[in-house]
Formats: sequence, C-alpha cells, structure tokens
Amino acid sequence: KAFSSCRSLTSVIIPDSVTYIGSDAFYYCGSLECNEKDGIKYLGNKTNPYVIVMDAISNITTANIENGCKVIYGAFDTCRSLTSVTIPDSVTSIGEYAFRGCTSLTSITIPHSVTSIGEYAFYGCSGLTSITIGNGVTSIGDRAFGDCTSLTSITIPDNVISIGKNVFFPGRTRDNDKKWK
Repeated sequence: KAFSSCRSLTSVIIPDSVTYIGSDAFYYCGSLECNEKDGIKYLGNKTNPYVIVMDAISNITTANIENGCKVIYGAFDTCRSLTSVTIPDSVTSIGEYAFRGCTSLTSITIPHSVTSIGEYAFYGCSGLTSITIGNGVTSIGDRAFGDCTSLTSITIPDNVISIGKNVFFPGRTRDNDKKWK
C-alpha cells in the first residue's frame, strides 16, 4: 500500500531492477497514467509489467499465467468475469486474495508444484463448483474457500498437514447473519 490512495499521482517509472511490489501499492491511484500491452493496462515497461491496474483486468474472462511465475498474490482479486485460469507448474504458492471474488470461475486445478494456498485465496468464488488440489500442497489458509456457495467437489491430498480456520465457512451477508451468530 506504498502509494495507495495517491489520487493525484500521474506517473511512475519502475526500473527493470525491481523484482517485487507489495499488494495494493497503487490502489485507488485514479490519475495514474498507464501503459498498454495486448489490451492490458500496466505500470512499468513493456518487458516487465509489474503492477497490473485492476480496473483494466476486471473484465478479462481467461487468464493464462506465464511459466516462470512463482507466486500469485491478489492478482485477480474481484475479477468477476474470469471464467478460466491456467496455473503453470512454476507456481509454488497461491497467496492471499489471489482469486477472491472471481464469481464466474467454475473450476480450478492447482498443480502439484503449489505448496500453499493462502488466506481468502478463493473466498467468494460463488460460481466455483469443483477444485482439484495437487499433491504438493501442505497448507491451506483461513477461509481459503469461504463463501464458495456452489462448491460440490474438492479433492484435498493426503500431504495437507495444515488447514486454517473456517476454510469453507460461508461469508457474512445480511441473509445469513442470523444463521451464523
């Protein structure tokens, strides 16, 4: 959240030497000028787009994550139109809020290379009906699949040794507040 809510910020230069930018670093920076490549708006240069501007990807329907990516962290948070995602074998961690609120996502296969699924990773994916988790996963974070109201099938491998609190707990909405008090 380094520059979060800097609404007057109009430009940022991110050098190639940068290897990590924290979550929500440019959240609510509505005046920020963006570059565009293949219809996707981003900050940085054309060879290394580091921060994808969320309003630009909120309408994507398919995500093919490039091989070489190691961690997915909050990248597709609230991409409500996302129906399909391919996670390559290079990914070792699906971090917090990675796919939270992707209500059109119906199924997901997590490759064997992934060792952890973070808190709220798939929270609120109300269209998600099936999940296949690879044998490499050893931990699943709190509410990782919470409020996935259509979920009918999930395969959890024997290697999982840590499951967080309320992993499948429904969300707190006005309709079910009384039910869960």
